[in-house]
Amino acid sequence: MDQVFKALADDTRRRLLDRLHENNGQTLGELCERIAMTRQSVTQHLAVLEAANLISTVRRGREKLHYLNPVPLHEIQERWIDKFERPRLSALGALKRRAEEAMTDKPSFVYVTYIASTPEKVWEALTDADLTAAYWGHRNVSDWQPGSRWEHVRTDGSGIADVVGRVVLSEPPTRLVTTWAAPGEEDREDRHSRVTFEIRPHEDIVRLTVVHEDLNDEGERSDAAAGWPAVLSNLKSLLETGRTLPQEPWLVPGR
Repeated sequence: MDQVFKALADDTRRRLLDRLHENNGQTLGELCERIAMTRQSVTQHLAVLEAANLISTVRRGREKLHYLNPVPLHEIQERWIDKFERPRLSALGALKRRAEEAMTDKPSFVYVTYIASTPEKVWEALTDADLTAAYWGHRNVSDWQPGSRWEHVRTDGSGIADVVGRVVLSEPPTRLVTTWAAPGEEDREDRHSRVTFEIRPHEDIVRLTVVHEDLNDEGERSDAAAGWPAVLSNLKSLLETGRTLPQEPWLVPGR
């Protein structure tokens, strides 16, 4: 939290966060266009924000895209704001978010977590059907080759897939990109969302970034915001302790 407050204390870094809030997923060049300083200086400010986990970066081809990471800001809100003005500010925040997301087609949800593991084990946890069944409650079934179909299949023996899609990019053990769709909308590409998993090693830990973009509406964004932290917490527990959380985390009441 000290790193977060230090990062927020600088006006330039606050303006960079404002730029990402207005238009998430910008390159360094795009950010520099509206900041009167050198690329090197902007890069240094972005490094401070990334170290504080206020932003995350995702490679797309040769471009490096920067995304606002809401988790530390949410923690500040819960600790310092919500307990005083929760009902009124929650209503205003929901209204503001709906208005902003109606004006952008950029990624709707970005989540970052750190795991004491290796890239190979994290990749296996994301793609092995038995492991996903253990921490996700669904088996992710595919050969994970680009262009292949994948299914998010229930573990109750029914064989029902609640999500289907295609593998867009598969670069083990660092990057996996898939499309997501309801089974009944598999033929409607305009209704598909897209999920990118980026795995970055750092000494004895791994930084896992999940970007869920092209969500259709606020309901899907809310589902993503509630679902990904629960699933990834269970994955983290399994890799670090050898067992999942005692209860399914997605069943915990919101309030």
